[in-house]
Amino acid sequence: MSLLPDDLYALAERVVTENRALGRTVVLAESCTGGLVATALTEIPGSSAVLDRGLVTYSNAAKHELLGVSNDIIETFGAVSIACAWAMAQGALSRSKADVAVSISGIAGPDGGSLQKPVGTVVFARAVKGSEEVLAEERWFDVPSRAEVRHQAALVALELLLP
Repeated sequence: MSLLPDDLYALAERVVTENRALGRTVVLAESCTGGLVATALTEIPGSSAVLDRGLVTYSNAAKHELLGVSNDIIETFGAVSIACAWAMAQGALSRSKADVAVSISGIAGPDGGSLQKPVGTVVFARAVKGSEEVLAEERWFDVPSRAEVRHQAALVALELLLP
């Protein structure tokens, strides 16, 4: 029995199995998901071989202090921006021994949205040690609840952790 919905558990299981087979470790920098991605991974037996650490950096101060996100990025683009997500992923990777980092920041609602960034807007980034590849994207989840925004965001983050 798992604490999580079946789809999250199944995807987390794939992430652990596939990364473990490659000897690859991961680090997470989570904001709107509040540790849900790390929770999903730690539901899986053997996850300690894959998950290096998970950082829940919910506040802007935490993003700056724990991940090194520049206050200029947050002030200029906002915490829910491609620039911030990329800086979060880079900061998590540089502050760990992991091979790949994924970051998530968004507006789960029901408040906090705007015309430019409505509730359901979530940004993601993946950084890979030793790679110049930049993967950062913004998605909008048109779903009825805060829980569902977080659920969908966690699924995308887990997909980004697949090799």
